[in-house]
Amino acid sequence: MAGIKPIVKKELADHFSSYRFVIIFAMIAMISLITAYMVGLNIKNELAGIAKPKFVFLMLFTSTGTVFSLVQFVAFFGPLVGLILGFDTINRERNEGTLSKLLAQPIYRDVVVNGKFLAGVVMIAIMLISIVMVITGLGLIVVGVIPGMEEIWRILIYLVISIVYISFWLGVAILFSILFRSTATSALAALAVWIFFSFFVSIGANILAGALANQIESGTDPALVAKQAKVVKAFVLISPMQLYSDATAAIIDPTRKSVRKAMPVGPMERISMQRFAGPLPLAQSILVVAPYIISLIAITIVCFALSYVIFMRQEIRSL
Repeated sequence: MAGIKPIVKKELADHFSSYRFVIIFAMIAMISLITAYMVGLNIKNELAGIAKPKFVFLMLFTSTGTVFSLVQFVAFFGPLVGLILGFDTINRERNEGTLSKLLAQPIYRDVVVNGKFLAGVVMIAIMLISIVMVITGLGLIVVGVIPGMEEIWRILIYLVISIVYISFWLGVAILFSILFRSTATSALAALAVWIFFSFFVSIGANILAGALANQIESGTDPALVAKQAKVVKAFVLISPMQLYSDATAAIIDPTRKSVRKAMPVGPMERISMQRFAGPLPLAQSILVVAPYIISLIAITIVCFALSYVIFMRQEIRSL
């Protein structure tokens, strides 16, 4: 697309020179390194003098440190990076009067919004790749285990899913930046969406689970319990955070056979699960979480497409 390269370079220069991005990147990198270091020490102490199990390197990402694991940290605080990168992408230039000057150049309007979104995705990718590479080096030093090829592929797939996940929140921030002229209003609206999906959806799911549990007496048919779990799960899946957590569940943890935390099974199913209790191959893990990955990609595309359509229909000169 003609003209997109200068827009991307300009946005990248603005991001790299922005104090707010440097601060949020430093904070996330510091917390990630501390968490990975503490997890690495715990793994080293627990595995001292015994044979190291397979996929021990992935435990750096899935094991819980003092409060949370690295995967949980990215799921909860990663959206803040996307929101910070995009909440004033359009309205800041509109308020400063540079947007109309930019569009007066021989540049198509769609190049502007596409370039800004692409620059944000590049920044997200740089941040995540840098953090994962540093954590990988730290894990090599602390744990003393070299990751296998399958572990490397799982980390790469996890990186791609994480980039898509944070890009969704970048699209949300750009959408509010287009809808609202005030940067404070767009920032508050984006934060409100993040708070709603981060807290209120889980609270609503717990309330729904409690209401359904009161209707089901103890010792009833396991089919009713499974139906209750499906209803709660369907409600929780409206949250992108839950989609991301489920999408990375079996990818970063090969011992996970399902995204469900608990499944009622019969004696024959239990025997079958014990018989095939080994870690899932990478292809099987991808098949388990494929619906969640596709859903995450879909909502990211829809969110950016909505921003694209609204921006293309707006009258810039009148604003």
